Amino acid sequence: MQETDSPITAEQFAVQTSRIIASVSSVIDGKPDAVRSALVCLLAEGHLLIEDVPGVGKTMLARALAASVDATVRRIQFTPDLLPGDVTGVSVYDPADREFEFKRGAVFANIVIADEINRASPKTQSALLEAMEEQQVTVDGTTHPLPEPFLVVATQNPLEMEGTYPLPEAQRDRFMMRISMGYPDAAAETLMLRQRERINPLTAVTAIADAASIRQLIVWARQVHVAEPLEEYAVALAQATRMDPSLHLGASPRATLQLVRAAKVWAALDGRDFVLPDDLTALLIPVFAHRLLPARGVHRAGAQPVEAALRQIIDRVPVPLAIGRV
Repeated sequence: MQETDSPITAEQFAVQTSRIIASVSSVIDGKPDAVRSALVCLLAEGHLLIEDVPGVGKTMLARALAASVDATVRRIQFTPDLLPGDVTGVSVYDPADREFEFKRGAVFANIVIADEINRASPKTQSALLEAMEEQQVTVDGTTHPLPEPFLVVATQNPLEMEGTYPLPEAQRDRFMMRISMGYPDAAAETLMLRQRERINPLTAVTAIADAASIRQLIVWARQVHVAEPLEEYAVALAQATRMDPSLHLGASPRATLQLVRAAKVWAALDGRDFVLPDDLTALLIPVFAHRLLPARGVHRAGAQPVEAALRQIIDRVPVPLAIGRV
């Protein structure tokens, strides 16, 4: 990330982010938390996994965010026959020059929409690992940097649905957050019936920000203060998942780092330049839950044992008192 972008003020940050949220919300009715989470991932330099049943607006949210940012956007429809080279790119021999030329894959964009990611094989899913973690792609021993900013918004259907493959643990750990859209309420669904019969709402979305302004927002959010006791609180929450007997796999150090990064943006969106404990606990389930695995047999105790374990961890881990900017 380039640090040379012109600095912005807190007021400019608030105005710009509120405009982006309003733009995306004009397409996604009644889902403010999902819209906010998508923006948090973009500004915290993470990636977003949207998991839900078909037809509830997963892809629409990704496309609305992409339409609100004047940057390069590519959509990859993941299917069983999709190859890793389709994602990352391939080297093609040019007989005229007698050299191999690299043909960029669909991942070379500021915002990549990975639609129904769990319908592709695990090998193809894994093609995104290096791109998501290091913002680069290595093909035939040559490394190619990806554009900045870089965000993967992936959608997936529940695993019990036909034709799906589970995401490997390493792949899930690359996603900063996992959210579910859920069904709209009656009012939002009625409004959708009335409006979308006549026009596609995406056609009315205009770009609110460009890649340069997004970089400015990212740099500003990085400066949000996290007091030392809050850093220790984030670590304590992560360590609690590793010692919880109801969990087979706890949160990784990457999860702790991404929790703090997301909390900085969450605080900035609320107009603060410092993180509160509530910012961490509000994000704990969307940042941690998809990385954890319940212990064997725990699934019998409830439909969402991981989420239940995280709520208990929030209740029992002591909250620090010294939290503000000094």
